[in-house]
Amino acid sequence: METIYRTIIVFMAGYLFLRVTGKKAVSQMHTYDLLYIFVLTNIISTPVENDHLGKAIIYAGITVILYKIFIRLSLHNKLRWILNESPTVLIHNGDIDRKGLKKARMPINELLSHLRVKGYTDIQNIAIAIMEETGNISVIPKADYRPVQPNDLNISVKKEYLPIPLIMDGQIVYHNLKYLQLDREWLLNELEKVGEKIETIILATFLDDGTLFIDNNEVEEHDGDPYYYKPGRDN
Repeated sequence: METIYRTIIVFMAGYLFLRVTGKKAVSQMHTYDLLYIFVLTNIISTPVENDHLGKAIIYAGITVILYKIFIRLSLHNKLRWILNESPTVLIHNGDIDRKGLKKARMPINELLSHLRVKGYTDIQNIAIAIMEETGNISVIPKADYRPVQPNDLNISVKKEYLPIPLIMDGQIVYHNLKYLQLDREWLLNELEKVGEKIETIILATFLDDGTLFIDNNEVEEHDGDPYYYKPGRDN
């Protein structure tokens, strides 16, 4: 029983510290971001094995403060170049930068793999590829190979709209209904029109024309149709 409540306390303390730190610590990983995660993880897991719960939480709090100081210092223009690694050029004007690859410790096959993930198969089509300070790779194609934009064709397009979820996994998202100044009764009426029930709906979103898009648990079968092939043994 003691082990259970110790584990719960440690878990909640670690969660609160990470919430105070912010999302950056678990998204864009700089060197000190990764170090922070490793150190904090080791500190907060220690009380599960011994009786130093109070000390561990104090040490974890100190670690959070140090990390926040590092984040603050990294915002300073002069210190940023010391605390953060500078971007590394991997490809420039269609040519592989061997010095950049060596600095990034990246073999050619790994570079080609990263390019394929981003949809590029020929390095000659790339204006510049950079390993950013966070370890992510940015790829900018040459002008002749970049995707055509509506502005290139003098085409005016409507403003981008993000469909708003109103039902997710059979549960009504009430704060989105409130944002749209709608209510549960309106939603139920819309579902009744199409013969749907809340509990059978995986996702229902509010579209820009005021209608609902509904994805329920029903799957339309297309046995034998090659255009609807699904990999795996369950096809």
